Amino acid sequence: MSSHTIHSYRDTVVLLLRFIASIRKVEVCDLDLADLQPDRILAFLAHLEKDRGNSATTRNVRLAAIHAFFRYVGAQHPDHLEQAQRVLGVPFKRTDQRVIEYLDRTEIETVLAGIDRKTADGRRDYALLATMFNTGARVQEVIDLRANDLQLTRPYQLRLFGKGRKERYCPLWPQTAQVLMAMCDERSIDLRSDARVFLNHRGTRLTRFGVRYILAKHIDRARPAVASLARKRLHPHSMRHSTAVALLKSGVDLSTISQWLGHASPTTTSRYATLDLDMKRDAINRVKPIAASRKTAWRTSETVLQWLENL
Repeated sequence: MSSHTIHSYRDTVVLLLRFIASIRKVEVCDLDLADLQPDRILAFLAHLEKDRGNSATTRNVRLAAIHAFFRYVGAQHPDHLEQAQRVLGVPFKRTDQRVIEYLDRTEIETVLAGIDRKTADGRRDYALLATMFNTGARVQEVIDLRANDLQLTRPYQLRLFGKGRKERYCPLWPQTAQVLMAMCDERSIDLRSDARVFLNHRGTRLTRFGVRYILAKHIDRARPAVASLARKRLHPHSMRHSTAVALLKSGVDLSTISQWLGHASPTTTSRYATLDLDMKRDAINRVKPIAASRKTAWRTSETVLQWLENL
């Protein structure tokens, strides 16, 4: 598992143990595995939503960690298998599926054009957002990027390490390669070194929250110029969605996009095929409308029953 998954599991266990200890009125160190019964797990999940104000999605993330722990319990301690199976039977909640938000090409061009590249921070911001759109990299992938992952001579490309440390290469547009080269030259970065490519203004490693702040700042500046941005809830992962939709609209097949983005399954990529309204309109325009047909006369009960029996 990645460090982020481990930290998420850790936080879940801390919250769960503190909650169970509070309702049992004992110290955490006095708890036993038998205290983690399904009814208390359900009470903990209800506490997350009602008292802590967590969403159903967060509740499901916590439950996934609890399930992972009890799968381990069931495998390592068969004497607790019945308890483990009952906890694993605690269901996830259905959650609303939000529409995936992304930036179209005009919006991205406006955001990039509004960055003040006369400052060092502006040049870094431009290089960061241009690289994210070019590669469709996850936030963690782009902040983990090191100088020796870049190939800024033809063929331009960079190396990314995705989930499970899966390695993949993404091609770079010449413009993106030039921007990255200029930024590396400015900071005197040796492209053979393992120096971080993107740093914050203090010269330390850029964080996911830093990337979110940078993107939000430049999107806010672009909103007055592009009315459509006012209706969108955008975050760093939206840049990844934007890359996928841009590739799809350019005629790139889903299998290639899946490899480009580092998806474990092409099924994950297929959701982008339903996003763009222009593509939907183009598809419906290629289909001939169905001619009006004569209505069936449902005159008798026998006609209805005969029709049903023939289905």
